[in-house]
Parts: sequence; C-alpha cells; structure tokens
Amino acid sequence: MLRAQKVKVVDELHAVFTRAAVVVVAHYKGLNVPEMSALRARMREHGGRLRVVKNRLAKRALAGTRYEGLAPLLAGPSAIAWAEQDPVAPPKVLVEFAKGNDKLVIVGGALGETLLDAEAVRALAQLPSLDELRARLVGLLQAPAGQLVRLLGEPGARLARVLRARGEQAEG
Repeated sequence: MLRAQKVKVVDELHAVFTRAAVVVVAHYKGLNVPEMSALRARMREHGGRLRVVKNRLAKRALAGTRYEGLAPLLAGPSAIAWAEQDPVAPPKVLVEFAKGNDKLVIVGGALGETLLDAEAVRALAQLPSLDELRARLVGLLQAPAGQLVRLLGEPGARLARVLRARGEQAEG
C-alpha cells in the first residue's frame, strides 16, 4: 500500500471514530469471503458498518478520538463494526453472527468513552434496538389516548343503553 493510500485510510477511519456512537472490535480469523460479505450485508441492513482494518493504521486513526482505549484490542486479524445512529445494532448483529460461526470472536468495544469487554458487548446486544424502543414509546403514548376516547364515548353509550332498555320495557 502506498503512503498516500495509507494516509487516506487513516483519515477515513479517524472520521469513522469521531462520528460513531459505538465501535466493536472482532477477530475474524478463518472467515471466508462469502461469510464476510454476508456479515457486512447484515450489518448494513441494520444501519451499521463493518470494515477489516490494518491494526497499525487503525491505531493511528484512533489517536485523538474518544475511542483511543480500543488500541490494545487491535491485534491479529481485526475488523471493526460501528454505527452512527443505533448503538445496539452492531453488537446485536455481531453476537448473532458469532453464535452461528465460531470463527468470529468479539474482543470488545466502546460505547462513547466507555470501554466494553466482550461480555459487555454481548449485554449491549440484548438491549432493544432504537426502532424497537420507538415502537414501544409510540404504543405507550397511544394507550392513554385510546382510553380517553373510550372514556369520552362512555356517557353517550350509557345513555343509549338506558334508552334501549326503557324502550324494551315499554314494548314488553
């Protein structure tokens, strides 16, 4: 790789590390190209990204970012996964993929300035995604509105039942 290419890669990775909400480091020794492509595709579907990195270049890119503490994790065949929006998506996809493929080993990561070990990344993967949380919030907000509509309609419904009962009494 030429020096200019290395500088470009470091700059790209530095931009990733400054924008990312979460970064996860994994070792991928033994994964073939179709498996890695499937993992990348699944990561993109969930709003994350995955990139195989040269450790030396990634360590340079980490300098001056809040993820500097990840440098010791970059040893061996490393890949980084990140997301700018949903901090749960990359851990969730990696943990799910690692369950079915023992060649992918999650080493650790960071959520903002908080360093995470492999177990903490797995715990983060158990949390609901941002979309799931939004759906729950909408459901919670809609429930009181539905109850209010039923409550407002109840006096009219009661009156209609009383009138119908009176009408049935008068007929009988």
